Amino acid sequence: MRILLTGRNGQVGWELERALAPLGAVMATDRSTLDVADPEAIRRVVRETRPETIVNAAAYTAVDRAESDAETAMRVNGIAAGVFAEEAQRIGALLVHYSTDYVFDGDKGAPYVEDDATNPLSVYGCTKLEGERRIQASGCRHLVLRTGWVYAPRGHNFLLTVLRLARDGKALRIVADQTGSPTAAQDVAEATAAILARDAVATGTFHLCAQGEASWYDFAREILAMTGRLETPLTRIATSEYPAAARRPRYSVLSTEKIRRALGISLPGWRASLAIACRALG
Repeated sequence: MRILLTGRNGQVGWELERALAPLGAVMATDRSTLDVADPEAIRRVVRETRPETIVNAAAYTAVDRAESDAETAMRVNGIAAGVFAEEAQRIGALLVHYSTDYVFDGDKGAPYVEDDATNPLSVYGCTKLEGERRIQASGCRHLVLRTGWVYAPRGHNFLLTVLRLARDGKALRIVADQTGSPTAAQDVAEATAAILARDAVATGTFHLCAQGEASWYDFAREILAMTGRLETPLTRIATSEYPAAARRPRYSVLSTEKIRRALGISLPGWRASLAIACRALG
């Protein structure tokens, strides 16, 4: 299998490059070799490599910065996804693309299923939803995997931020009224590889995240417990006490029943995967 992978240096992309290697030839790109904000660059790379599968892990993920940089976020999250889809349709390739729980507004109060109405609250969520829509409109074979609260032992994420502040002796004030499913990048990558290894790949939109749910406060407390830093002062706060440029959904847990039934894919519970990530950090 010839696989074109974008975003190789991102959290999920870094794990994907390793997880996909046993499936065939992986042509992995980063910002220096493919600027996904440039539609012509995307077309050129796809036409030069002629992959059987395109795995688009490149994304604009700075949720707050997107509020003041909407044009760039749209080019990366929305327009680029559409260009990849058009090229995939042209050459008959499968497009795998990652989206987010932030396409929902969080008002449902129960785990979201794939067909629930979307209503993003932020520019980031809007641009990711636009990417989904462009992929669907292209008619290409596609697999859109929505996930959320992604972390890894590398990069920039909540796990590493909490540990950095704890090491610096800072008291933590963590939002306790937003709930999601902390999901390890490694789990997302390994699940993607398992799906692509199948003889026939199901297409459409699926939710892919860890089992269980937590608030950011719960997530932080587990990080501190698992790394032996429970002496770090930790205080619950409300969203209203943590000013941020972008609005977040209060409850963005995703139901993973569809992917379990259709593909037999079920990620571990979030605490189990967090323990693995914490051990990797030593």
